[in-house]
Amino acid sequence: MEAIRNFNQLTDHLKNLKKRKRIAVVCANDLNTEYAIARALDEGIAEFIMIGDSSILEKYSTLKIYPEFVKIIHIEDPDEAAREAVRIIREGGADILMKGIISTENLLHAILDKEKGLLPQGKVLTHLAVMEIPSYDKFLFFSDAAVIPRPTLQQRIEMIWYAIRTCHSFGIEQPKISLIHCTEKVSAKFPHSLDYVNIVELAEAGEFGDVIIDGPLDVRTSCEQASGDIKGIVSPINGQADVLIFPNIESGNTFYKSVSLFAKASMAGLLQGPVCPVVLPSRSDSGLSKYYSIAMACLTCNGGQI
Repeated sequence: MEAIRNFNQLTDHLKNLKKRKRIAVVCANDLNTEYAIARALDEGIAEFIMIGDSSILEKYSTLKIYPEFVKIIHIEDPDEAAREAVRIIREGGADILMKGIISTENLLHAILDKEKGLLPQGKVLTHLAVMEIPSYDKFLFFSDAAVIPRPTLQQRIEMIWYAIRTCHSFGIEQPKISLIHCTEKVSAKFPHSLDYVNIVELAEAGEFGDVIIDGPLDVRTSCEQASGDIKGIVSPINGQADVLIFPNIESGNTFYKSVSLFAKASMAGLLQGPVCPVVLPSRSDSGLSKYYSIAMACLTCNGGQI
């Protein structure tokens, strides 16, 4: 499979598969979510189970065009709707879970329920995003911008594994993963830089398979070869990073919002760790961003039945 390098290629690839993934959506009560769903229906990549207030959902004219691919389940209470969506996933009735206008905290409460939720025991819940930046010639993945405040060494290792598997889904056979810091120097003042040393040693020992991991590096030297050359930095990343692993949620989230605002990057993101992809957009995300997240989920899902 040739590597998918932008969102247009992603949509084309999914359309060629001619297989609709089943998505359970909780409280799709906003125009941006409606756009994303309508676009996915038009492109033929998904079908939907809409769980929420039917008096709102039934007004969406676009959904009536595809009655065979849309089912509405009337549940007015958002928490109950979230629990029903999780139940449907657990029983194999849908492949992907998607958040509409419901509090993230409330949806996560259903996902993380120890008896009836979607996160297997021992798995790490984290967030992986991908962006298409006009000035970069391929997708750039990054983690974690939304879930883990201060990742431990083990959590970073799990984040890297999720990124590797996602890159493979996108046809990237040997992902280049950069461990991000404000400088290229290791220091005890920054404990995460010590973790990076351990992770690079694991990668060099073959623990992650066919992957290139290096760090600490800053964002610029990770993504621009000329910057590394000027600073005299020799790295196998060579300015061609596929994945950025950020040291904490503040840096990852700031990067996420800055690049989307000032560099006009197109964005998608998923929760990693649950038995199925979880599309967890911000309520302020555009309809296009929500559609791209659906497309990312359709590419990476393998079914979610427990």
